[in-house]
Amino acid sequence: MLELFSSGLVSLWLNMAGVSRPAVSHGNVVSALWQDTPWIVLPGAPDAAAETTLQRYLEGLTRKGLATTSQGVWLQSGTQFLASNQGTTPLPAASLTKVATSLASLETWGPDHQFETLISATGPIQNGVLQGDLVIQGGGDPLLVWEEAIALGNELNRIGVTKVTGNLVLTGNFLMNFETKPEKAGALLKQALDANRWSGEAADQYRNLPRGTPRPHVTIAGTVQVINYGADLLPKQILLLRHRSLPLSHILKLMNIYSNNVIAESLANSLGGASVVAQQAAIAADVPQAEIQLKNGSGLGTENQISPRAICAMFATLQRYLQFRSLTIADLFPIAGVDGGTIDYRKIPQDAVVKTGTLNDVSALAGVLPTRDRGFVWFVMINRGTDLDDLRDRQDQLLQALVKQWGTVSTRPLALSPVSTQSITTLLGASDRTEAVRSALEVNTYSSN
Repeated sequence: MLELFSSGLVSLWLNMAGVSRPAVSHGNVVSALWQDTPWIVLPGAPDAAAETTLQRYLEGLTRKGLATTSQGVWLQSGTQFLASNQGTTPLPAASLTKVATSLASLETWGPDHQFETLISATGPIQNGVLQGDLVIQGGGDPLLVWEEAIALGNELNRIGVTKVTGNLVLTGNFLMNFETKPEKAGALLKQALDANRWSGEAADQYRNLPRGTPRPHVTIAGTVQVINYGADLLPKQILLLRHRSLPLSHILKLMNIYSNNVIAESLANSLGGASVVAQQAAIAADVPQAEIQLKNGSGLGTENQISPRAICAMFATLQRYLQFRSLTIADLFPIAGVDGGTIDYRKIPQDAVVKTGTLNDVSALAGVLPTRDRGFVWFVMINRGTDLDDLRDRQDQLLQALVKQWGTVSTRPLALSPVSTQSITTLLGASDRTEAVRSALEVNTYSSN
């Protein structure tokens, strides 16, 4: 009775928050509650059907000469443990590390957070010419790409800047086109601001923008200079533009679809490093800190080790966190049969929401699988071996066997459907995220005071 009451309260809270939640057809009230309130699941007596399927999977790996002690698997439905192999043992997680980075990022900033890049001048603007330096203060935007830089150039043109007599000066945490070295990132920005200097790649990305988008023309006479923070290193700066990134939820979705390491590393560094990510993720998911051991935020290298159980717990925690914010886990991770990226050409069951991970000798897959009889089945597979294509095929086959066992859902549950179906890449370069603070005339007035 207490379980029914608790489940009803959670439903009521969600309804009051305006969050719809799918009906659970398998009749397991505790599993229904888990979809909204995850907590750590302890290994126990396995589900007979799941254990049989898992053992067949492991036997297939053994026939390939792979040790079962190097293969991590965890299966659960709600709070119900289903089956595992090395489930609580930290194993090389590859890009499943990005699940931890996603969780820590949301815990710190929230899904609507936008990183700011500030553009300033160090002198007056006369007849379109900025008599001084153009200063870019980076705010950690990991997705400032060609389209975004073109929007910056167009806004500079709009407020009356066409030429800079001084240098392009970079301060703060600035990336451009996933280039983390400031000098190279600055060179790319300098190129993007002047259509006459565009590379073929820049021109190609421009074609993705809405028809009629202007081509920017801001020529910079000087060089790219990189300085550390310090007001005494620069003349008085006059703020021209404030550029806001895409919301964090969109950044995370693109990061996870394409498993972009630069985005993940940038976010982790802004959070304070891999140890901070690991600590925040473990606390949020209520798992032992020992089960999340990170050296970076992307998953590069076998030093990043996470237990399969901890990955499942982080996924489920993300689902609860997002439900209370009118989003779903599909707003952060790719949906099988819908999104491409690293799950292109995979045979993952339709509508599963997943994250992949790959190293030279690691293939990993994790996420949530909707089923008719078991509701949401959370799963993790971390395989050690060098025949990556074969390991991926076996992972897909295990999920297909589970769906065959427990049945498919007739329609995708709302809790696994993204709130927005618009392609995020079409939002890149939108002019409404760049705010003009001062026009050329206002800059001159400000400079003379």
